Amino acid sequence: MQNALSISELGHLIKSTLENELNPTYWVIGEIADFRVAAQGHAYFELVEKQGSQVLAKMRSNCWQFTYRTIASRFESLTGTGIKNGMKVLAQVQVTFHPVYGFSLNVKDIDASFSLGERARIRQETIDRLTKEGLLRLNTNRPLPTVIQRIGIISSATAAGYGDFVNQLEKNQYGYKIYHRLFPSLMQGNEAVSSLIAAIEKAENFKKALGLEALVIIRGGGAQLDLDCFDDYRLAVKIANCDLPVLTGIGHERDETVADLVAHSKLKTPTAVAEFILSSFRIFEDNILLLANKIDRITNQYLKLAHNQIEGVSHRVQAIMFGQLRLEKEKVEHQKSRLGRASLGQIGHQKDFLANLQKGISSFSSQQIRSENQQLSSLEKMLQQLDPKAILKRGYSRTEIGGKPIQLADPKVGDQITTITSNQRIESTINKIEKEK
Repeated sequence: MQNALSISELGHLIKSTLENELNPTYWVIGEIADFRVAAQGHAYFELVEKQGSQVLAKMRSNCWQFTYRTIASRFESLTGTGIKNGMKVLAQVQVTFHPVYGFSLNVKDIDASFSLGERARIRQETIDRLTKEGLLRLNTNRPLPTVIQRIGIISSATAAGYGDFVNQLEKNQYGYKIYHRLFPSLMQGNEAVSSLIAAIEKAENFKKALGLEALVIIRGGGAQLDLDCFDDYRLAVKIANCDLPVLTGIGHERDETVADLVAHSKLKTPTAVAEFILSSFRIFEDNILLLANKIDRITNQYLKLAHNQIEGVSHRVQAIMFGQLRLEKEKVEHQKSRLGRASLGQIGHQKDFLANLQKGISSFSSQQIRSENQQLSSLEKMLQQLDPKAILKRGYSRTEIGGKPIQLADPKVGDQITTITSNQRIESTINKIEKEK
């Protein structure tokens, strides 16, 4: 037991061995996890090596206040974002051991260019995979309406880019009306990809009910490393296979994500997306006006041509009519002359005919008159013989009851009767009636 060491002695032995045997610093590659900055300004985290989701190794790390401030400032100026969980970094570290706190890595520097390069490598691998699978331009096959009137929006409700986008749509100077529905999502961080995919699926489910024609993914730009979620393969596949044409406006001029590449139409910013949608209205309206002007111009040309044709036809018709009238007038004059000559001969013939007819009528009428006079005389004699007065003068009388001949009446004893002779009216009363046998 003479060789037994105390814990502190062993600790110092380990510490001196590490200091003597190891280089002062090493450059190592690892993913940052459990990152936090203490109140004093020191940064504490773990550097992790993974194979898929399996952790192969991890080491506790720290970066003291002065060093961290310098590293963080330079890193943010180069990458546009701060150091955070999930980043794969190239770090210069010093291996340390403390008898109380144990083994750790003291971070001396972080190479920002490595993080940017690693991001670019992963991004390119994703693009190559999407190209091989035929997904890179798949969403462009979704038909985009000539005029986009109903859209779904994937964004954060609190994002400035979302507010600018909606404001530009609703307050456009032309008064165009665009229906929009927000499907909220996280736009950065470790959970952003899952949140974005869920929002897209929800928009697809509401497509028919809301009549959505396109899906817009927008955010207000940001640091390059903040856009890592939009380079994710899973999100790119979802966008490529989306039921709706997808428009993106998720970065600034210098940023282009994988999501932009698989989208139907890529715009740089949310305001550019809004302008793109509004321009579809203006282009359609301009085309309508152009067509209206073209129709008006063509109509006027056809009207002018038709007017000229009508004028030409009118002149030809007038010339034909005047020629035809002259011809008909000559025919009429010729016919008139011929009729005049024919009528004179016919009049003479008709005069002779009328003279002979007159003689015949005169002779016939005289004979007819004599015959009719004789017949009238016979009729007169007959009428005179049939005259009731003449009959009465011959001694006959007429008896009536109430003005009706007695033979037509129904006489009864006591009835008053009137007897009429040629010169008398006799009133009497029936005392007795006997039927003739």
